[in-house]
Amino acid sequence: MIKRICVGAMIAFSASAGHAADLIGDYAPVAAQCDTLAASSLTVGQDIAFLRSEVVSRMDHAIAVAEDPRWIASTRPTFVWASETKVACGKAYGYLQSGWADGDYLAKCDCFHAKMIRFMN
Repeated sequence: MIKRICVGAMIAFSASAGHAADLIGDYAPVAAQCDTLAASSLTVGQDIAFLRSEVVSRMDHAIAVAEDPRWIASTRPTFVWASETKVACGKAYGYLQSGWADGDYLAKCDCFHAKMIRFMN
């Protein structure tokens, strides 16, 4: 009896794990687009005023997406990436306000915005 229960549980678990792996596989190419920070179009060496403008633009776009009921209710992860973009761009903007261009947050802002755009289309 215990053996049958264990076998049944293993079969049920393996079926659900296979389905979850399929879902992860669908998003893997998109998730891999930010492997390196060097791929960002926003870099530390650029003019602070230009960076500020670009970061604010991405942040404003992410705020609009995160407040749109269409994306909030969507099954796509657009809302998640909009939220991540708001945070990363907000931190990058805070550093830029003090005159410091933080390469990590600039790259995250750019990358997360690109992911948000990709899931919108």
